[in-house]
Amino acid sequence: MNESEARNPAARQGLEALRRFTRTQPPAERCELCGATLEAEHPHLLEWKTRRVSCACRACALLFCDQQGGRYARLPQRVARLTDFAFSDVDWEEMMLPIGLAFFIRREGGSMAAFYPSPAGVVESLISLDSWTRTAGAHPVLTTMEPELEALLVNRVAGEPQYFLVPLDECYRLAGVIRQQWRGLSGGPGLWGAVASFFDELRRRARPTGQVRYA
Repeated sequence: MNESEARNPAARQGLEALRRFTRTQPPAERCELCGATLEAEHPHLLEWKTRRVSCACRACALLFCDQQGGRYARLPQRVARLTDFAFSDVDWEEMMLPIGLAFFIRREGGSMAAFYPSPAGVVESLISLDSWTRTAGAHPVLTTMEPELEALLVNRVAGEPQYFLVPLDECYRLAGVIRQQWRGLSGGPGLWGAVASFFDELRRRARPTGQVRYA
């Protein structure tokens, strides 16, 4: 405390309030392309070459995604809960995924790829996806998935399985939750509560299948 603050209690209280405010404010999120401060709701871009998802301001999203064969693609925003779709237990077991969480994307060439979150990040499964062709290939919503940019996100961890059509960044957000919360060999007591909270929030945002606006 300096001499001026000691002589002026009101000023001292104001400065203390300001210090508390600045200590509790998280750092502003910034555009990863130009450094501008971002709004709470902002676009996410996929870099084709690296598969990296970046936060961007609206100006950069317009500038870098409105190009034929450009470096980036803007991720869609639709989130839908699929209430009329399910993998059977047999289908799921055939895919031999090591965890009851996975997401599936359509490659640009039309083939499907499966991924699952792990403590080390996102891992791609190398098994055949015959069950996808048999069960999901003709589903009306899933046939509209934007290649590389949208995913079928599946939660079969506990209770009734849940199926969502989401932009790719939601899958990486889930992977970040798991990586941050994982403890020990089995994940720890807080992990699955955090996963449940993620899907509760996703369900609140999602539209039922019949209300999806097709891209």
